Amino acid sequence: MYVIIVGAGNVGYYLAKTLLNAGHEVLLIERDKRRCDLLRDEFGESVMRGRGDEIRIMREAGADRADIVVACTGDDEDNLIISQIAKWYFNVPRTVARINDPRNESIFQQLGIDATVSSTNIIYHLIEQEIETGEVIPLAALKRGNIEIVDVEITTRSPVVGRRVRDLPLPSDARIICIIRQDNALIPQEDTVLEPNDSVIALVSAQNERHLRTVFLEEQAV
Repeated sequence: MYVIIVGAGNVGYYLAKTLLNAGHEVLLIERDKRRCDLLRDEFGESVMRGRGDEIRIMREAGADRADIVVACTGDDEDNLIISQIAKWYFNVPRTVARINDPRNESIFQQLGIDATVSSTNIIYHLIEQEIETGEVIPLAALKRGNIEIVDVEITTRSPVVGRRVRDLPLPSDARIICIIRQDNALIPQEDTVLEPNDSVIALVSAQNERHLRTVFLEEQAV
């Protein structure tokens, strides 16, 4: 089976590693040069630098013979475009897209993407399964209080790289509750420094959820 994975953050990295260890043919596409150089030391020719939302790059990657294309960048719009290019331009049999904002899930489904994965929803349901009635805080209380669980993956271009948690310009009601780093979960302290490819899990009110996400957005090119 030939699998193309676009986006070499934590999700893309561990997915590629697992598939390669299982004996599948994998190509991991990443646009960041430094990240590509680092990954080539481990994956060799299974890493390609480029943007998966460009037809030329996908053609060079051999998308016309791919069995599956997985779009797992940190940007929902990019993941949608990547999946559509794979599905409608290269006739890839199966497309899987990561969704960072659960509210976008219906759009992906309406546009014919075969499968979507929302890490926020997965985290939410896993927590909900673990918490029994009367233990800590029932998850239904979060819904009633309009509290959102947000999962954001930090890229090398994010303005928060190298900054301490206490220095982040977060909304006043936002709380970072966990950081996933190199497959390990960390409880953040005020002096915890954020690194590229960290996955940050936070709680925030529904009205400030978009504000929270903008804190971690990539810096715009000048």
